[in-house]
Amino acid sequence: MLQPDATELAEMVRRGDASPLELVEEAISRVEAVNPQLNAVIHSRFDAARAEATDGPADGPFSGVPFLVKDLGCTISGEPHHQGCVALRDAGYTSPHDSYLYQRFKALGLVALGRTNTPEFGSTITTESIAYGPARNPWNLNHSTGGSSGGSAAAVAAGLVPIAHANDGGGSIRIPASECGLVGLKPTRGRVSQGPDLGEGWAGATIDGVVTRSVRDTATALDGISGPEPGDPYYAPPPVRPYASEVGAAPGHLRIGLAPTVPDGVSHADCVAAVESAGRLLEGLGHHVELAQPAAIRDPGFPDHFVQILAASTAADFEILAEALERPVTSDDVEPDNWLFYEIGMALSAQDYLGGVAWTHAWQRRMASWWADDGFDILVTPTLAVPPPEIGWLSDPQLGGHRVTEIMLFTAQFNITGQPAISLPLHESGEGLPVGVQFVGPYAGEDILIRLASQIESAAPWADRIPSVWAGKQIADSAASSVSP
Repeated sequence: MLQPDATELAEMVRRGDASPLELVEEAISRVEAVNPQLNAVIHSRFDAARAEATDGPADGPFSGVPFLVKDLGCTISGEPHHQGCVALRDAGYTSPHDSYLYQRFKALGLVALGRTNTPEFGSTITTESIAYGPARNPWNLNHSTGGSSGGSAAAVAAGLVPIAHANDGGGSIRIPASECGLVGLKPTRGRVSQGPDLGEGWAGATIDGVVTRSVRDTATALDGISGPEPGDPYYAPPPVRPYASEVGAAPGHLRIGLAPTVPDGVSHADCVAAVESAGRLLEGLGHHVELAQPAAIRDPGFPDHFVQILAASTAADFEILAEALERPVTSDDVEPDNWLFYEIGMALSAQDYLGGVAWTHAWQRRMASWWADDGFDILVTPTLAVPPPEIGWLSDPQLGGHRVTEIMLFTAQFNITGQPAISLPLHESGEGLPVGVQFVGPYAGEDILIRLASQIESAAPWADRIPSVWAGKQIADSAASSVSP
């Protein structure tokens, strides 16, 4: 492994080979050296991180490991929380308290260096906000990092830190993981508390997690952030044993359905090839693989009802935004797409919204039957229907929204069903850009996904792949030039 993952860095601290402060100082150097090219980190808290490392982080599995927090959710008391919004940025808004999630990240022993770039309110799949500008993909700086956890993904892929916070309402962990060549697991609905500010977001579609470079880091992080907090409206069934115990465990003989594309959808040739290659790998590992997918996956009613939920939630969120700004929200405060969501949401009646939620409940039962009744264990799809697009392609004022709908064929469905899904970095495009493959498990089936992902990681390792912009190389080159005659 060219660069230690979070598990190995923590082991270095336990062995006495490095101190938390040394790890933090190294990570700060990496951010300072590389972030100007990436625009991944938008708020630093270097002095606070140094103080926390010096005082001694919590004695958790990642004790002393540097970390980054996405600037959407996971609030830190007294620190910026702008959510990619110009109005919150200009108001200098700070959060009044730590979220439960941040408390859990601290209990893992992680030391936060700052917050990462996100699109406004996380409502799209590319990180190009007006407030902070585009995050850039370390594999090719002209290309998108994905969204909404694009800043976090760029930072981990470029080696600034080994692990970063991410969250997902329609693909926002998995899509950036795919575009930046990382592991990105969306947990089961209710697995991770969104308190104290939220019981659920987007009618239960949103959930928090991390992006990493190793399956073991993802599993250990999930152990640390999982479980209910007092007052949560619901929570996922607990695992039989820690998720970290599933790493290296045999997944058994699985029945797997491959879906390189979906009815009425078009996947790019590189994305189809990624799924077909994954299918051959899975067959070689002893699994039964066939072309199959849930019949309901592309029900024509799904996109409209998903947008309805997003729009109604945006309208409600703008009331919270108005409280934070201490004045009414206007169209000048937010980006045009989010203002459009707000207008759509305001035009919905309560009956419209509740009817839409009821439709999705019926639809997700049809989806779940593929696992429960048809006997499949795993669905395999492209994470995104295209390789990482160029910056500006998805944020085009006239065509961007339509393009998002065209290429987002595989992810939002599993936010609504609540099922766990993981993107693994198994392929590259013809241009050398990462192309992720998505594996979807049954409800509360993170254990199955982690066992399978670990098996795949051993059979087709990716740890030594590095992007063109990589902090380890740039710091080494800088050190070499400083001693040259």
